[in-house]
Amino acid sequence: MAPGHSKKAVTENDDVEKARRFSTATRSKSVVSVTAFEGMDEYTALQRYIQLYRDPRTAPAADSDAHQQAADAGKGKAWWQFWRSGTSNLAQPADPGVVPPDWLNTDIKQGLTSQEIENRRRRVGWNELTTEKTNLLKQFLGYFTGPILYAMEVAALLAAGLEDWVDFGVICGILLLNALVGWYQEKQAADVVASLKGDIAMKATVIREGGPETILAREIVPGDIIIIEEGQTVPADARLICDFESPEDFATYTKLKEEDMFGDESDPDDEKNDKDDDDEGNPVTQGHSMVACDQSAITGESLAVDKYMGEVAYYTTGCKRGKAYAIAVTSARTSFVGRTASLVQGAKDQGHFKAIMNSIGTSLLVLVMFFILAAWIGGFFRHLRIAGARPGTGDSVTLLHYALILLIIGVPVGLPVVTTTTLAVGAAYLAKQKAIVQKLTAIESLAGVDVLCSDKTGTLTANQLSIREPYVAEGQDVNWMMAVAALASSHNLKSLDPIDKVTLLTIKRYPKAREILDMGWKTEKFTPFDPVSKRITTVCHMGGDKYVCAKGAPKAILNLSNCDAETAALFRDKATEFARRGFRSLGVAFQKNDGDWILLGLLSMFDPPREDTAQTIIEAQQLGVPVKMLTGDAIAIAKETCKMLALGTKVYNSQKLIHGGLAGTTQHDLVERADGFAEVFPEHKYQVVEMLQQRGHLTAMTGDGVNDAPSLKKADCGIAVEGASEAAQAAADIVFLAPGLSTIVLAIKTAREIFQRMKAYIQYRIALCIHLEIYLVTSMIILNETIRADLVVFIALFADLATVAVAYDNAYSEERPVEWQLPKIWVISVVLGILLAIATWIVRATLFLPNGGIIQNYGSVQEILFLEIALTENWLIFVTRGGKTFPSFQLIAAIFGVDAIATLFCVFGWLSGAPYQTNPADLAQFRPDGWVDVVTVVVIWAYSIGVTIVIAIVYFLLNKITWLDELGRKDRSRKDPVIENTIAALSKLAIEHGTDKHGTERYVLATRLAEEEDDE
Repeated sequence: MAPGHSKKAVTENDDVEKARRFSTATRSKSVVSVTAFEGMDEYTALQRYIQLYRDPRTAPAADSDAHQQAADAGKGKAWWQFWRSGTSNLAQPADPGVVPPDWLNTDIKQGLTSQEIENRRRRVGWNELTTEKTNLLKQFLGYFTGPILYAMEVAALLAAGLEDWVDFGVICGILLLNALVGWYQEKQAADVVASLKGDIAMKATVIREGGPETILAREIVPGDIIIIEEGQTVPADARLICDFESPEDFATYTKLKEEDMFGDESDPDDEKNDKDDDDEGNPVTQGHSMVACDQSAITGESLAVDKYMGEVAYYTTGCKRGKAYAIAVTSARTSFVGRTASLVQGAKDQGHFKAIMNSIGTSLLVLVMFFILAAWIGGFFRHLRIAGARPGTGDSVTLLHYALILLIIGVPVGLPVVTTTTLAVGAAYLAKQKAIVQKLTAIESLAGVDVLCSDKTGTLTANQLSIREPYVAEGQDVNWMMAVAALASSHNLKSLDPIDKVTLLTIKRYPKAREILDMGWKTEKFTPFDPVSKRITTVCHMGGDKYVCAKGAPKAILNLSNCDAETAALFRDKATEFARRGFRSLGVAFQKNDGDWILLGLLSMFDPPREDTAQTIIEAQQLGVPVKMLTGDAIAIAKETCKMLALGTKVYNSQKLIHGGLAGTTQHDLVERADGFAEVFPEHKYQVVEMLQQRGHLTAMTGDGVNDAPSLKKADCGIAVEGASEAAQAAADIVFLAPGLSTIVLAIKTAREIFQRMKAYIQYRIALCIHLEIYLVTSMIILNETIRADLVVFIALFADLATVAVAYDNAYSEERPVEWQLPKIWVISVVLGILLAIATWIVRATLFLPNGGIIQNYGSVQEILFLEIALTENWLIFVTRGGKTFPSFQLIAAIFGVDAIATLFCVFGWLSGAPYQTNPADLAQFRPDGWVDVVTVVVIWAYSIGVTIVIAIVYFLLNKITWLDELGRKDRSRKDPVIENTIAALSKLAIEHGTDKHGTERYVLATRLAEEEDDE
């Protein structure tokens, strides 16, 4: 077995090994093309590399046609095939994905032909992980389902049965309008998301038709020859063939393949176990390591894994070193990552938001049934007919018309579409901020999140090694030490490992060290790191002198030198201090002309926090969302990072959580109290999320690996961070395309703004239902009068039409996690509805006065009531939205546009119907054509403004009542020691099956063995 495959940890070289394998999760390559250095001598090329290197994270997109290719990537069916749910016309879903052996015999020089590619894609489909595509027709029809919409559809059928075609047409128009608006807004948000996903489409270099070709990774088929190189993401499960510089080794690969010497490595954990096995049966590790791949997202290994001829590089892992030919052995769907992703794709969860909407809709339906019953009982006493109106009464004064009217005004048909539109508009905004919302209801969950569990590497930190201020031995020069460290590094710019790269690039900070490197050095021999010597050495010459430069594990470098005891003690103390603080340290020394080794000092390496992380964490805490750090790194590194971020240092080893003897309430308390956990594996993340949820916390979880998928699915809001694997993205509710935590804070603020818009609309809409139900039912019972059904449908239409614009309103973000508090919403909405009903009754009561009351010259009962109701109801949204922000132009324009139409209805008496006598009778005189004079209209507007001001004052005072403000707010840290301790005790029990002395089989309850607990 090759030495690079040893899995046994060696304490002395832990720092070096971990740092050497430390890698950056990025799909981009360096801005500097290594081909630019061809033809230069070693040290000239090295100087140019140091000078020109740019961080790939800041590099602009390289391909001018990326957007076009991204758009093409989403194509797969004709525009008119709306019933299709797949992205590929060629894929066969029933195909199990078994690849015929002869597909994997491709020649590395010729590759596949176009015909072969087409035939293979016809069988296995595209090389991508796909979630079930939305069927546009089903999505549109979905806007006609639900308790609220069913009630409105019953109202439409009722209007048709009564041959009330105006009402029937308007009701159907409302239903269609709501469905079209909601469908369009959701589709528009999905299009924004799809375009952003297309922009980050993975690319790959393959050999086809005898030459290299750059394609989208989704176009790869099994049998494609792929070129895997440093800085790229492996685009498919691919078996390594040979080093890129040694294509002649293809013959060796073919021979070994024919002898069946390559195992089936469909599972990386099996591969890891095979390498730990002493079985010599399968000599998979032929020759030298071709590439090193970062498999941490799959296996949890923090070190990059060396890959040899015949081994499989797994889909979505990152290549950190080397360049090689490989052959795609399967498609993404049947790769290890694809199979794992399919495990977490269950039935679509409608979530908490859907439950809230259904609860509100069901409650309103129950209220409607109650008020219809009350109206019918009143109608029985007035001897109303079931369908036909009696002479001398209005055409809407019948039992079925009463039911129709109350169904129309009591069921907010716009509730589903306005909330969906609000969520969709918010999702489109978040997408522009590089946060892709994959499930709209996740926005509502994110608004209420009160704990954020975050990865360290790549999220809180930059995921890039940096050298901090080095320790320089007494009497030595820091510039000379940095120059020696650079000399003792690989100068193969095509295949630099992370330690050598950061060492060379740090030279930028030491101009004099660069001058030293310009002094005509010649390299005689370079010896890379190996776990035996635990160091890197370079033999080089300059000015007639021979130098041997070395860097490596501190103890190994110290053993080389003959320094005095005091210098050695200082060196050891500094190395110990670095280790305690979580830094990875490297010793540096040199030997001149075969003399004594001279100790120069220590380089300390660390993954520094992002520049904006500390401020972001403070902002999150101010929003009531404490951050808990979960990292696979050692506890010393975790604590040092926490100190830098002022995050709190109550960081515990995951062993304390799982095997620390804690259980039940004590274990839950530890999770709540901790600032973070170190050395965690994906199953620990899942357990932390579960315990926080059991305590009543709404938890957000960030992750990037395949093994993070279960915890992302478990969290109330799963967030796949920038650079996450496709499996993690598929399991997450939100996918971030921008690095760091700042996007998370922005998303939380935006989600809370969206929540405020929805909450304002729901309060408004419930109050409207209560208002008209109270007024109309009391009017039906007392006066034997109602507003005509034709006008009622327009009141409902105006209420929904105007408030769709609430999705674009300016909202504010609460300073603490938000929640629905339905009891509070109902109390406030009922109070507002009663006030509106009282205001309408005041207007109606004045019309019994001989002088006409509110009428100045002439008017109509139906139109006056219609205008007053329309104005006060529309303006109520300005009250429920709060006064912390000014309404948006869209909302103001929509509201006043509808008000203008309602005013025209009133002035010209549209749909007013013929006047009829009520009981008691009106004393005022009304125009038979229903017209209302302009002066009366102005008075109604002024009165409605006054009513709105009074309601706004009452709303403000209600929100100042402490008990009401807390009504319905859940306990976010609830403890139930009995339940928690009982579950913990039960988890330590097992059912044993055995046979007693009489030969009878029995099942008994016994304490679980410690080994069994560890295995879980």
